Parts: sequence; C-alpha cells; structure tokens
Amino acid sequence: LIPSKTGGTFDFYDVICQVHLCTEMFSFLSVRDIYYNDPQLFGSQKTLDSILDDISCMLKVPRRSLHVFATSKGLISGDLCYLEEDGTKVDCSSSSTAVPVSSNVNGIRNIVSAAKFILIVEKDATFQRLLSDDFCTRLSPCIIITGKGVPDVNSRLMVRKLGDTLHVPVFALVDADPYGIEIMCIYKYGSRAMAFEAHSLTVPSVLWLGLLPSDIQRYRVPEETLIPFSQADESKLNSLRSRDYISCQPAWEREIETMQRLKQKAEIQSLASIAPHFLTRVYLPNKLRYGGWI
Repeated sequence: LIPSKTGGTFDFYDVICQVHLCTEMFSFLSVRDIYYNDPQLFGSQKTLDSILDDISCMLKVPRRSLHVFATSKGLISGDLCYLEEDGTKVDCSSSSTAVPVSSNVNGIRNIVSAAKFILIVEKDATFQRLLSDDFCTRLSPCIIITGKGVPDVNSRLMVRKLGDTLHVPVFALVDADPYGIEIMCIYKYGSRAMAFEAHSLTVPSVLWLGLLPSDIQRYRVPEETLIPFSQADESKLNSLRSRDYISCQPAWEREIETMQRLKQKAEIQSLASIAPHFLTRVYLPNKLRYGGWI
C-alpha cells in the first residue's frame, strides 16, 4: 500500500498495473484517459493526479517518463514559431488569438523567435487584454504566456524551454497579493508538491516586474480599487516570509513588508482605473525601458 496526498492508501500494484496497461495500448495517455479506464479504483481524477505524483517521486522520474501527460490549460502568443514532435508547424504570432501550450513540450523543436523578453502573465483576463492591445508588437517583439492562475506542468515546462533556448529575460506580471507572489514563486522556485522535479521545471532567472506592492502608492492606484487583507492573505504572506528563497532577497522582502504594512492588495486590473490603457501603454513600457523590476 502507498499513501496518497489526498489521504488514505492505494494498492501500489493495482495502480501500476492500470498505468502500465494503458501505456501498453497507447504511446502516451492523458490523466483523464487513465482515470476513465477504472473510475472505481481511483475515485476521482484529482486522486489519480496525486497518485501519479507519488509514483513519479518514488521512482525519481518525471511524470512524462511514465508516458502520462496532462492536457495543457496555458496559452501563449508572440514572436514564436516551432515544430511539434509530429512535424506540425505552430505559429504564435497572430495578434488577435493565442495558441494553447503544447501537451508535449519536450517534443518541440526548431524554435524560431526574435523576442527580446518573455512575459509570464498570472491571469487569463490580463493576458487577453495584452493580446487585444497588440502588446507583443507595439512595444517590442516578445512572447507572453499565461498558466491561467496556478500554472500546470506544461506551462512551466514551456517557460523553462523558451528560457533555455532563447536566453532572454523572463519577467512575471502578477497581482500585488500573496497568491500572485506564490504563483510567481512556482515558476521561479517550484511547487512543494513537485519539488522532486524542480530542476527541470523552474526558471531561477524570473524577475518580478509587477504589480509591486510599492507601485500601489507610486502610481496612486485609487483607494476604492484596493482590497483589504483577509485572514487567509495574512497566513499566506507569513508563509512566504518564512521561506529561505524570500529571506535571501532583500528587495522582495521589502515589497512583502510594504504589503503587510498596507494590509491591502491590488489586482493588475486596478491599473485600468487610472486610465483604460494605462497597463499596456504606460506601466509596462516604462517598467521594461527603465528597469522597474526586482
């Protein structure tokens, strides 16, 4: 029997047999495919996800080595073309639509891009705003990517692969709140649940572009758009402050202290209350040109 992150135990042999049976029939399978092969055994897809993480950790191999993949939820756009493993050409340069992040990032090849930087965007709503304002060509050739909140493995792999291939700065645009910082840290340092894969998923060079807590006062974000801290926010912020990778970065610590002092948080969308296109035509261009990141 093996323990699961969701509690309880599962028969290791049964789980291995199901995974092996499925991957014997197909080269690669999604988590959903495996789940529906025996729903009674797994109970839920979330449970299966946790089991697969446990098995990967125990065997010390990434999940993709088990020939299991998860459907991507991320989107990408900008100055980027590449070939999928099956030879399909993907062009991400359309100014009006985004491309789903590949479900087989490791199979991507022939990456072509003149991008000057990569911008990780926390939320899909902000990503769509950048897309509608033609941000990728208005300022400079670049690539924007979103994991739509907490990023899936494929979105993290894509950022890592592009960073390793293009050797350009990687910036993060997240809400000025504890959960935005947490999401940025997942890209930069990894998640606790997948710590055993951190070496292949993380991008240590990620820079915090915004929204910085100090920007709330610097740009005079209207008070009515700010959100008071909740008890959950306080707990998350205290958790962040206790982590070694935060305490070794004075600039990050100062921003977190500012947030704790203000006891308020701001979403990226709050910049629109200053002016409708403030984010894309003032805030981001100034940050990128004059070095307003930490």
